Amino acid sequence: MTENLSLFNDESPGFNERSDFGAPLADRLRPAAWDKVCGVEEIFDPAFMDFLKKGQGRAPSLVLWGPPGTGKTTIARLVGKSFKCNFIELSAVLAGVKEIRDVVQKAEQAANPTILFIDEIHRFNKAQQDALLPHIESGTLSFIGATTENPSFYLNSALLSRVKVIVLKPLSERELLKIAERAIKELDISVEHDALLRLCKFACGDARQLLNSLEGIAASYGKKDPVTVLHLETYLKNSGAVFYDRDGEEHYNLISAFIKSLRGSDPDAALYWCFRMIEAGEDPRFIIRRMICFASEDIGNAAPYALTLAVSTYEAFERIGMPEGRIPIAQCVTYLASAPKSNRSYQAMLSAIKDARDFSREEVPLHLRNAPTGLMKSIGYGKDYRYPHDNERGYVPGEQYLPEALRGRIYYRPSEHGHEREFKKRLEEIRSFKK
Repeated sequence: MTENLSLFNDESPGFNERSDFGAPLADRLRPAAWDKVCGVEEIFDPAFMDFLKKGQGRAPSLVLWGPPGTGKTTIARLVGKSFKCNFIELSAVLAGVKEIRDVVQKAEQAANPTILFIDEIHRFNKAQQDALLPHIESGTLSFIGATTENPSFYLNSALLSRVKVIVLKPLSERELLKIAERAIKELDISVEHDALLRLCKFACGDARQLLNSLEGIAASYGKKDPVTVLHLETYLKNSGAVFYDRDGEEHYNLISAFIKSLRGSDPDAALYWCFRMIEAGEDPRFIIRRMICFASEDIGNAAPYALTLAVSTYEAFERIGMPEGRIPIAQCVTYLASAPKSNRSYQAMLSAIKDARDFSREEVPLHLRNAPTGLMKSIGYGKDYRYPHDNERGYVPGEQYLPEALRGRIYYRPSEHGHEREFKKRLEEIRSFKK
C-alpha cells in the first residue's frame, strides 16, 4: 500500500529551531512537528498517519519514494521522534553490510528500539538489501529507506514485502511559495513577487532546490535592493541548475512521453519533450537512436523514407554537432510524428521469431536449396525451382517458400496506411494463388 505526503505547511512555529545559522537554509527551515507537514490530513490512510503521529507500539518499516526535496528525510526523522527510538542515519552511497552489522549490534544492546534510516536505498545491491531482512523480520530494528527511484525496479521483492511504501509527490507552486516567503524572512532579503513566482515554477516541486537557490541569490545580491526577475534569470543561468537525471526515473518518463507523442502523430508534443531533454543535458545521440528504432518499428513500410531520414539525422549530427545539430533533429522529429504509422513489419517480426523458435528443425524445401555441385543436383537440390523474373508478373503464382509445416502461414499483413496500401494490394494478389 502507498501513501502520499508533501513537505511544508504554514509559517507558524514548529520548524527546526536551531540557532546554528551556519547550517543550510533547508535544514534550518525543516519542519520539526507533524502538523507543520502539509497534507497529513489528506493522505490515503488517515488511521496509519494517526498511528505515526501517536508513536505507540513498534515503529513501522517504510520506504519513502519521491522526487528530491519533497520531505523524505523530514518524515523519517519525525517517525523517529514520534516513537522515541534510537534513530540512526546512514547513506547508501557510503555505507554497506559492515555498517549494517554495526547498527544491528548496537540495536541488540540498546534499551530503546532502533530505527535505521538509509538514504538513497536504491543504491544498495541485492546482497546489501538482503542483509537487512533478518533484522527487520526479527524486530531487532525498524527500517526506513528513502529513494528517488521506483522501488519496484530497484528494491528486491523480499525487502518490499516487509515494508510499507509511501509515495511523496512534488510540492505545488502554492506550497513552494509559502516556503519561499518564510525563507525570505529568514534571509532578511527582498524579492519581487514575479521573481518569486518564477523561482517557484523553476523549482519543479523541489523545496530543497528552491531554498538553495534563494540562499545563493541572497549571497549574490545581498540585502540592499529587491531581487528582480532579471537578477533571478541571471543567477539561474550562471548557476547551471538542471532538473533532469539521465540515470533516474525522470529520464525514462520523458523518453516515454517523447515516443508516445511521435506514435500519436503529435509533432508539437514530440518537439517539446525532445528539446526538454536536450536542454536539460540529455545526449542528443540517445534521442536520435530512439528515433531510428521508432522509424522502423512504428512507421515501417507506411513511410520507408523515415528510416533513411533518421539514420541521416544521426550522421548530420555527428558532422555538425551542437547547436546546429538541433536543426536536423527537429526535422526528423516533425517528419516521424507527421508520417503515416504502421507497426505491421514489427509485428510480423515477432510472429516469425516465435515460429522460428517453435519450428527450428524444419528442413529447407528441396526446390529452394542451392545446387553448386553435380551430386547435390542429382539428389534433387534446386529441382523445380522457378525464377520469378522469368514470369511476366514478376513472381511465380502459387510458389511455396515456407517449410511444409508452415504452409499458408502469414506474418506480414500490410495496413492501409501510406505506402503499405500498395503492398497490401499486391500481396493479396500473390497470396490468392496459394489458397
